[in-house]
Amino acid sequence: MKKILVPTDFSEQAENALHVAAQLARKHDAEIYLLHLLELPLYQVDALSTHSDLPEAVFFMKLAHKRFKEVMAKEFLDGITVHETVEFHQSFSALIETCKKKDIDLIVMGSHGVSGIKEIFIGSNTEKVVRTSDIPVLVIKNAHDNFEINDFVFASDFKNDNKDTYKQAAEMAKTFDAKMHLVMVNTANNFTTTAQAKERISNFTKEHGYDNYSINIYNDESVEQGILNFSQSINADLIGISTHGRQGIAHFFNGSISEDLVNHAKRPVVTFKI
Repeated sequence: MKKILVPTDFSEQAENALHVAAQLARKHDAEIYLLHLLELPLYQVDALSTHSDLPEAVFFMKLAHKRFKEVMAKEFLDGITVHETVEFHQSFSALIETCKKKDIDLIVMGSHGVSGIKEIFIGSNTEKVVRTSDIPVLVIKNAHDNFEINDFVFASDFKNDNKDTYKQAAEMAKTFDAKMHLVMVNTANNFTTTAQAKERISNFTKEHGYDNYSINIYNDESVEQGILNFSQSINADLIGISTHGRQGIAHFFNGSISEDLVNHAKRPVVTFKI
């Protein structure tokens, strides 16, 4: 973990994420790329590349630099290498492209979540990043003066397409020196016996050298509720889950447990792309 990207809109939630990223950067001797997406109309972006005196574009650029300066003065960033990055784009595809160009290892971003009718029609920017990112996304909901991970819940159905994400999660647990709580949620519509579930989970763990874990089969009304309830029962510090990254009409009909967790969980969530 050497390069951490933190998207910012200079909100309280973004600062919470930056504070966590700073703690991770300090612990792992990593650099932070602080990214602000300047959402100008496309014709202004084109104009900005050829006419530096375009009034509205220059105003927003100067405002962004002023806010960056205020953020960079935060005491918790002392001694950490922070790169100021501005992208002129109206979609979060620019964030994904920045990750590729900078060879980013982890995205840390803030979210307050959404619910109800707002969730259906608007969604959240964090949800969009979770859906499209090929690298792990750590979502922070609250302020963390001391971000430590001792108990790390990794929820999965533990089928073959999740093996790579399990390895990523195990590597993260090793980085934090945390105990992994592997949990498979049983529901009435998708039931697996305890013996079958434990055998399936064991097939995952034997292929990776991390042995600080527990195996848990949890029954609940839904997978999402089961993950949330189990995490609460052990007071977990972090929830990890795989995401398929569904988009378009498939996402509308199938939904995504990982995106629902990002919106509804009160504790940090990290997602890994299948």
